This record gives sequence, C-alpha cells and structure tokens, in this order.
Amino acid sequence: MTARTLHSYEPRKGHGLPHDPFNAIVGPRPIGWISTRSAQGALNLAPYSFFNAFNYVPPIVGFASIGAKDTLRNVQETGEFVWNLATRDLAKAMNQTCAAVAPEVSEFALAGLTPLPSTQVQPPRVAESPVTMECRCTQTLQLQSADGVQVPTWLVLGEVVAVHIDTALLKDGVYDTASAGHILRAGGPADYFTVGPEQLFKMYRPR
Repeated sequence: MTARTLHSYEPRKGHGLPHDPFNAIVGPRPIGWISTRSAQGALNLAPYSFFNAFNYVPPIVGFASIGAKDTLRNVQETGEFVWNLATRDLAKAMNQTCAAVAPEVSEFALAGLTPLPSTQVQPPRVAESPVTMECRCTQTLQLQSADGVQVPTWLVLGEVVAVHIDTALLKDGVYDTASAGHILRAGGPADYFTVGPEQLFKMYRPR
C-alpha cells in the first residue's frame, strides 16, 4: 500500500482549507425538503441538508435545524411535518425555498409550487413532488458538544404516518430509486449530485 500524505486537523482549531470539508466528506446527503404549517396557519417549505431515515418499524425520519428556524418552531407548535422528495426537475424550485423570508411568507408561492392537502397531518405536501411522507414529531433534541455544552442545533425526529408514491416509480412493486431523479446535497457552497441508473450496482448480504 502506498503511503498517503494526510491533511489532518482538529475541527475546534480550524480546518486550514478554503472551505470546510466536513459536508463534502459526509455526502452526498439526502435532502430534507420539509413542509410545515404554523399554529396560525402560515405555510412554510424549506430544505435541510442534514436529513435521513433512522428506523424501520415504525418508520422514523429526522432532520437537523441549525438555528431556531420557522420549520422548527412550526413543528414545536403543531407536532407535524411532511417530507417531500427533491428531484432534478424540482431543483430550482427547491433552491428558491432556501430564501430567508418572513414567517408569514409562503415558500410554496415563492417557488411556484402547489400545496396538496395531506391525509393524516395538517401541513400540505408539495404536489409536484413524486414521493412524500407525512410525519408526526416523536422527539426534538437540542444537540450538545462532547463537553456537554448545548449548541444551537435541534434534531427533529418524526414517525412516518402516511407515504405517497407516484406509481410510475414502482417497477413490479419495487420502488425504483434510480429513475426517481433524487438530488443530494454535497460539499462546497453549491454542489449537488443526482442518482441515476449509471450509479446503480447490486450487492447482496453474505449468508
């Protein structure tokens, strides 16, 4: 094995690079495109780059809000949110929902998206998204550092209580990830990736 030259650093002391590599190393990551409704009825839609699934039964997904943003406040008020799949076709609209706007401004309207009533929760789905998951919040945890100091980031976990899939993405009853057009967040200030058939390979677990 050829010896590597390593760039090593302790995050608390800085990385010494033009851009923090952490997000690029832990990536590409699924996008948590989260729709919520405030207690007063205002709609919110925002993408979160720290998002993933955490459990099978019951299905639990979660996202991290870095800072107490409108999405977090709405979930704390109502206990509900919806995850919407961000696809390549919806990338520009998704990016528009990143805009920092007042709580009363609906990102649905800002991005030209259609709110679609959910079946189990109050927040609407993105009608243009081919896959959506309605969720009820199970836990909200404020993160802390290794020395026990709380940081201004909250992990929001929710049980998926309804799933909606465009039947065009079901091939012989199996969800076709490669054809869905998922986009994923990578490192750098503007890097994204797509998933397609060319990235697909199969590997079964050993018996």
